[in-house]
Amino acid sequence: MAIHIEPARITDFHRVLADHPRYWGDRDLRSLHLVALVQEFGPTCLVARADDGIRGYVFGFVTPGGTGYVHLIATRDDTRGSGLGRRLYAEFAAAAVRHGAQRLKAVTSVANSGSIAFHRGLGFDVEVVADYNGPGRPMAVFRHERPVDLAGCDLTGPQGV
Repeated sequence: MAIHIEPARITDFHRVLADHPRYWGDRDLRSLHLVALVQEFGPTCLVARADDGIRGYVFGFVTPGGTGYVHLIATRDDTRGSGLGRRLYAEFAAAAVRHGAQRLKAVTSVANSGSIAFHRGLGFDVEVVADYNGPGRPMAVFRHERPVDLAGCDLTGPQGV
C-alpha cells in the first residue's frame, strides 16, 4: 500500500485526535495537539496518508531565528518499524529548509527512551537541560545543525517512532 506524505488539513488534525490511542497508546498527549499549528504552519505540518487512513504525522514550524522545530511526530501502531518516522522527519526537514530553517530542534521528556534513541539514530545531538520545562522539570533537547539534510541518514537503523 502506497503512503504519500503531504501537508495536513484541519480534517486530518481531527482524525488524528479521534485515533489518538493508535499513535500514542496509553499516553494522553491530546493537549499538545494544537490546531493552530496546522492552521498557521500548514506547509510544515505533514501527514503520511494511505488508503486505510493516516499512518503518521509530524506537526512543526520554523522559528524566526531559522530553527525547524518538531512539536509532535508519531506513527500509527500498525506502521511502527517501517521507517515511516524517519521518512516523515526527512520530509519535514526539506519543508523547513524551504521556509528558511538552518537547523532542527525537538524536545521530549528525559524518560522517553524511544524518542531519544530515534533522534540519536537520525544524527541529532541530545542534551538534558535542567529546568527546561520549569523548575525541577528537565527535558531532553535535540539539535541537528547544518546541513539540515536527513535524506542521507540511515533509514534502516533502529526505529523509535
